[in-house]
Amino acid sequence: MSEWTTTTLIGSVQRALLLLDIVGSASRPLPVKALAGRSGLSLGTTYNLVRTLIHEGYLRADQDGLILGPRFPGLSGNDANGVFLAQVRQTLTEVSGEFGAAAYVARFLDGEVSVVDIVDAPSHPRAPLWVGVQDSAHATALGKQLLATLEPDGRRDYLSRHPLADLTPNTIKDVHALLLQLEHNTGVAVDKQEYALGTSCLAVPVITPQLRAALAISIPAGDERIDKPGRILLRLHAAAAKLSLRLTAHP
Repeated sequence: MSEWTTTTLIGSVQRALLLLDIVGSASRPLPVKALAGRSGLSLGTTYNLVRTLIHEGYLRADQDGLILGPRFPGLSGNDANGVFLAQVRQTLTEVSGEFGAAAYVARFLDGEVSVVDIVDAPSHPRAPLWVGVQDSAHATALGKQLLATLEPDGRRDYLSRHPLADLTPNTIKDVHALLLQLEHNTGVAVDKQEYALGTSCLAVPVITPQLRAALAISIPAGDERIDKPGRILLRLHAAAAKLSLRLTAHP
């Protein structure tokens, strides 16, 4: 093996792999400037490598930055963070484009609710997350849908650690009323200006053997689709099922 020395290594390949590793480990899409900063490469070198990696399908340029491209899972199935984000981002982009609404995915992990990713729609940007979703699950469609998937003891544990903050006049403030609502959840959770005035949300579950998550869209409170959600729910459930399959294939 003496022939495998540092003199035979290709520097450009090493730099390209470094960029893939950084993007694959990131929890959010990375702009090129941020990628250059993390890698220690010059901005010009980073741009050149990124263009090549996008052309070959190993990276994909999204509106918020770079994520792993469709060919990357063929390289490695071990980079769970990057593959997970790429699959989520693809679904959110599709949902946001179809409904002209901001799309969200949140998950329940280690006893807490957290937003994984958001894709804005130009006409209807995201709801202002001025109170962390981890502390306001009772007031958001995402949070209520996640809590509905828990066993009763799990719901009570979360609510014992997160008092029901009074966010708007529509926010549910009674624990027993919330628990009753969660118990009768039929695969969709609704937030009608409970988290933020002027915005309503619909959320459906995304369940895999390794994941407890929810997919949601937010629309203006006056939009008639919130009161007649039949078609939206069919398409949201289809998108959630598609995401579940994607994530099960690349856990």
